[in-house]
Amino acid sequence: MPRASLVSRRRFMDTMVAAPAAAALTGRAEARQDAATAGAAPRDLPRDLAPTRADLGSNFELVGRLDASPGYPASFLSGRFSSIDAFVANGRQLVLDGYHYRPAAVDPAPEVVDRYEGPDYVREKVVFSTTPAFRVPAYVFIPKGLRGRAPAIVDLHSHGGMFLFGKEKVIDFGRNHPAMVKYHADNYESRPTATALVKRGYVVITIDAFMFGERRVLMDGDLGAGWERSAYTLDDVTRLNRVCAARESTLAKSLTVLGTSWPAIVAWDDMRTVDYLASRPEVDAARIGCVGVSFGGWRSLFLAALDTRIAAGCVVGFMSTIRSMLQRHVDTHSWVHFPPGLYRQLDLPDVATLTAPRPLLVQQCRRDGLYPLSGMEAAVRGIEEVYRRANIADRFTAMWYDVPHEFNKRMQDDAFTWLDRQLRP
Repeated sequence: MPRASLVSRRRFMDTMVAAPAAAALTGRAEARQDAATAGAAPRDLPRDLAPTRADLGSNFELVGRLDASPGYPASFLSGRFSSIDAFVANGRQLVLDGYHYRPAAVDPAPEVVDRYEGPDYVREKVVFSTTPAFRVPAYVFIPKGLRGRAPAIVDLHSHGGMFLFGKEKVIDFGRNHPAMVKYHADNYESRPTATALVKRGYVVITIDAFMFGERRVLMDGDLGAGWERSAYTLDDVTRLNRVCAARESTLAKSLTVLGTSWPAIVAWDDMRTVDYLASRPEVDAARIGCVGVSFGGWRSLFLAALDTRIAAGCVVGFMSTIRSMLQRHVDTHSWVHFPPGLYRQLDLPDVATLTAPRPLLVQQCRRDGLYPLSGMEAAVRGIEEVYRRANIADRFTAMWYDVPHEFNKRMQDDAFTWLDRQLRP
């Protein structure tokens, strides 16, 4: 037999012998692939995806399903209450109960730590107690030349992402930290309100809200920066502000563990500030008002609602229906603006109407990006309706300005004129 035939036959035989082995190997590989496929996680459940333009993204609709009752059962507009007084008593109790924060009463025990006498007023730096745990720093401004007791204002500072400074946001010291020069320009048209109001004849007090100014957070890693803010550069302020901002959620979680909330601490300190202010010999306790923009407006809203010693409340740049904010205006706000559970009973404008029958002013900026315009407009309509039904329509005033989020000089002039009408004889 020729050699070529022998080679071909040998290859044929080798192929015939190898075929079963190759088939066996292929079968085992396919079996392993099938096993791997069988052991893998099943595919995700199908879901229709569409842009939501929401702070919660694809979970916005799901969270919205938790809103089983879009009404507010404790609102005066619910029809449950026979009088405005009954509504106010119930609503105020709801807010205070929801805070889960009733510190024991304390003597303010004020201590004046600094005193400055200028041409128009005296400025005192004071520390006083609001609870057994807190001694709060404040500035008090007293007009010169007072004849008898004067009307007074609690001036409530804003947030603005600026934790390093609190009460200083509403004060012109004449020589201000560079960070405050810019802040005053951006938010107050370079006329901070406390020093403007004292020149108008009001005794004015402003404190640091918890987590701001001299009550801010300083982490271990930043101790080298020191505590004295006058030594901080603008870069220091920027860096330390970022650290403070990152600790907002830490504070909120810590206070939740302790059964209370940051909004509760802020509101309580503001009410106890009225205690101290009313005790001052220069102050007519029957003529105390409050004012603030942004977070200060939120503080003014709750202070006027909860403390009947506030004879007139001015809320600037913080008014909207809450549900209208849920899609795209949650992340524009701080943890401090959301008291747990409250908004199942009362909308934000309902809280504002707890000021009734006392006078209330709300100033709104139409180009304010922190709230939906429709929510701002609806909130004002709701407050107007409550005051109308209570037959006190003349005690609520709404003013609108075609500007972004700010408290400019025109707005201040309008607010101060309104306060004059309410608080001056």
